[in-house]
Amino acid sequence: MKIFTSLVSFLTISITSRRLIFAKEFSMTNASISDNLLMEQVRDIVPKLSNDRHKGQAGRIGVVGGSKEYPGAPYFSAISALKLGADLVHVFCTSSAAPVIKSYSPDLIVHPLLDSDDAVSTIEPWLERLHVIVIGPGLGRETSILTTVSELVKLCRRLNKRLVFDADGLFLINQDISLIRDYPGTILTPNAAEFSRLFGDTVAEKMKELGEGVTVIKKGSKDQIYNSTNGTVLHECPAGGSGRRCGGQGDLMSGVIATFYHWSLEKKHPEAAFIASYAGSVLTKKCNEYAFLLKGRSMLASDMIEQIHQVFDDFFENKD
Repeated sequence: MKIFTSLVSFLTISITSRRLIFAKEFSMTNASISDNLLMEQVRDIVPKLSNDRHKGQAGRIGVVGGSKEYPGAPYFSAISALKLGADLVHVFCTSSAAPVIKSYSPDLIVHPLLDSDDAVSTIEPWLERLHVIVIGPGLGRETSILTTVSELVKLCRRLNKRLVFDADGLFLINQDISLIRDYPGTILTPNAAEFSRLFGDTVAEKMKELGEGVTVIKKGSKDQIYNSTNGTVLHECPAGGSGRRCGGQGDLMSGVIATFYHWSLEKKHPEAAFIASYAGSVLTKKCNEYAFLLKGRSMLASDMIEQIHQVFDDFFENKD
């Protein structure tokens, strides 16, 4: 219930009318917040476009992933973060994946460092500049790479960086949950199969092993956001999307969550990880809906990414 208490406190001291409405209508006995009021919270964190802001303020995002077999996943994550509104995205991948990822887009900054002998020390100066880092898209399961990424996660903890884990990043956590135990502000984004591997049949008990401050969003027909402290569902996100389950949707979601996360942290929202996870869920499902209307069974993740602008304009842009 802590998350809802802090949300109410945040809203109560706000001078905006919609936050006051939220505080008035929220009921602790419900253990639920209306989606309309949550969307108002999301719109509040969206930064206004202004000539007074400098490059990087809207988000410097990192994506750690990309291997010879899977160069597309980090691209989907990175380009989605950019198209949502982040200013800069750095991709840290293996040397074999770098030329492919670079060929997808000149807008991404690509570092072919994950398989280098001095990967951690070389990447460290870049990590220091980043606001939020996505771990896992297209990472693969090569032992040496996973060892390097484990050291990067430990470095991120020392640097107090916010992390979003997806795909093989979740596999890494399953191998060594201590990497993120009591790591405040960490977000895990498992699908149903990944969730089962992480938490098994004793979800609440297993989730408590994550310790304090870890947010889990289980992807499904209705995404569910969990509190790691007691293993309970904090909120069930709206249904949406379509029956088309093409690959790459989770990568898109990890990228947009990272950008939303930076925005919520910049606005000092007391439950930044929760708000970012919720916003990422809603946007991803809406992009699926919009793209499916145009492409039907032929819809791909790249078609969904092309809908980010329209979905954002229709549902997320703060036009006050």
